[in-house]
Amino acid sequence: MSGPQARVRVREMTLADCDRVSLIRVRGWQSAYRGLMPQPYLDAMDPAADAERRRSLFARPPEGRVNLVAEDEGGEVVGWACHGPYRDGEARTADAELYALYVDAARFGAGIGRALAGESVRRCRAAGHARMLLWVLKGNVRARRFYDRAGFRPDGAEEPFEVDGVAVPEVRYARPLQG
Repeated sequence: MSGPQARVRVREMTLADCDRVSLIRVRGWQSAYRGLMPQPYLDAMDPAADAERRRSLFARPPEGRVNLVAEDEGGEVVGWACHGPYRDGEARTADAELYALYVDAARFGAGIGRALAGESVRRCRAAGHARMLLWVLKGNVRARRFYDRAGFRPDGAEEPFEVDGVAVPEVRYARPLQG
């Protein structure tokens, strides 16, 4: 199933989803960040290790974190998003943050990312957050176009990010949720 008419169901992630979410996340990094991060770093990413880390997160209190998955009509997980309180260093603020959003690359353009972002925005608005922020790699043109279409705009903040000694700058996007 692909194309704009694809139907997805967004639900909260369960422990059983960890392997599939990790595969989508790792393959997403390896695809989206090719040429933006050192290739040996991307090649060394391991979905099994990521899944183990993700399972350990389920054992801890969520601290406001919400993990969502999108599944297709057959029940296969095809995307993942995570949101929660905005992190300003170690402090949490009253704003919301979209920590992550990844879609199975074979499903790009099918509305999965739009469904996940929409549900995250809806939940954060319902929780009373005034705005939602996110960080995206400056060079990730595809993601930046996606966030622009989803109503987010760069707010001028930039943050250094380093991977294996290579600078990979991030830019912050913001979207008002109230009013």
